[in-house]
Amino acid sequence: MEISTSEVKRYLKAQRIETPSWGYADSGTRFNVFKQKSAAHTLEQKLSDAAQVHRYTGVCPSVALHIPWDITDNWNSMKDFASDLGLEIGAINPNLFQDDDYLLGSLCNPDGRVRQKAVDHIRECIQIAKITGSSIISLWIPDGTNYPGQDSFRERKARAETTLSKVYEALTKDMRLLLEYKFFEPAFYHTDTFDWGTCYLLAKKLGDRAQVLVDLGHHPLGANIEQIVAILLDEGKLGGFHFNNKKYADDDLVVGSVNPYELFLIYNELVEASLDKKTEETARRVAYMIDQSHNIKNKIEATIQSVINIQESYAKALLVDRDSLKKAREEGCVLDAEECVKAAFHTDVRPLLKEVREEMGLDPDPLAAFRKSGYTERATKERAGIRT
Repeated sequence: MEISTSEVKRYLKAQRIETPSWGYADSGTRFNVFKQKSAAHTLEQKLSDAAQVHRYTGVCPSVALHIPWDITDNWNSMKDFASDLGLEIGAINPNLFQDDDYLLGSLCNPDGRVRQKAVDHIRECIQIAKITGSSIISLWIPDGTNYPGQDSFRERKARAETTLSKVYEALTKDMRLLLEYKFFEPAFYHTDTFDWGTCYLLAKKLGDRAQVLVDLGHHPLGANIEQIVAILLDEGKLGGFHFNNKKYADDDLVVGSVNPYELFLIYNELVEASLDKKTEETARRVAYMIDQSHNIKNKIEATIQSVINIQESYAKALLVDRDSLKKAREEGCVLDAEECVKAAFHTDVRPLLKEVREEMGLDPDPLAAFRKSGYTERATKERAGIRT
């Protein structure tokens, strides 16, 4: 089935990409943070910056929060503030890695007191989600060990199952728990949720409202992420993405900046799944979120660039000639199948996206339009002298 141009445009207009509050603040590597004069310092400023991305792209109406990086004493008021900006609060991300108690882990810690502290924090995040109207808790478990013999792999697995069950029970019926994995860091001998399979096992045991979150930077070099995506889609367990890119390890670079072909191939699997009755519902509910560290690029500009890269990959995936691809596969024509995919990847979709933006009442060049707005200069003056 080949999707018509009008249908491609419709899909592109309906695309939604969530941006992260922390992407607008001063953040960087573990070695240094290069502070920017225009960077946001308060949650209100982060939301205001996010509103600029949505204003010029038209596809980023929600903002993910990180607790306690983002905190307020009045969540109802903050929800209204976001709404006035044309935004809504998106996924709530608990923090289980910046507390001295978590030296030996959080949900998998051998100390029951520490495990309960971690559970209580996630429950607090669930309460925030209830108030703000969020339906997603994105949970990265950074637990692990640094040395052989430090702890029991199986006992830590059991602790994870027990503590996550307590978290799962606290979810409302319309909420989902997305489990994120990372194969190393901050622990360097073993990580408790080190790959998609581990998170899949945990999510399977928890129930239908637990799924896997795929962070593009959280894989060993050479991992076939598009295959992981396809399997999780087929199993109904792909819950969402944290979009970024890497060259060596978890670099949190702008998505599509290093390996745009990989991003396209991931979207190719997502589009294919959306056209299959077995997987279309799972594909429809996938949450697309950006998670990056804009350490040397302007925060808002880098986010707009990421959104544009994502839009281009999605547009190209929509242009794959599915009928020809299916025929080539069935006939065993390996080269023809590959060329079919490559033809879509090499298509210049920028003119198409300009048309889409104009039809949405947007400037055809979001990045140029933002730069002309003078927002960065105004933010720099307003935030001058403020340092955290």
